[in-house]
Amino acid sequence: MRFSKLLRNVIPGLIVGLAVVVGVSLASPRPSEASKGQETFKGKCASCHGPDGKGQTAMGKMMKVKDLGSAEVQKQTDKELSDIISKGKSPMPGFGSQLKKAQIDELVAYVRELGKKEKK
Repeated sequence: MRFSKLLRNVIPGLIVGLAVVVGVSLASPRPSEASKGQETFKGKCASCHGPDGKGQTAMGKMMKVKDLGSAEVQKQTDKELSDIISKGKSPMPGFGSQLKKAQIDELVAYVRELGKKEKK
């Protein structure tokens, strides 16, 4: 009898506590795809494309890289951008063997963000 009374009093509290924990974890901000892409960009792309994607680095100028925020780059489809990142496009090497598909998708999202900044 005492055990069933204990269960009636404890279980509702546990359920409420679990609901609060789940709700808080779902409400916590998660990094956006573009912000994850920005981190990968810093490590893999910024040495040539520059931290702002404009290509104004010594290497970027020498290789005549495109401004990633430019209309010329932004008019490409996500698939085209993904293929360029993965397979490369002269003189840029491909990164498909170094990056997972999700990371490439995040980079594409970040390149799209660079295009939005260009318009401002």
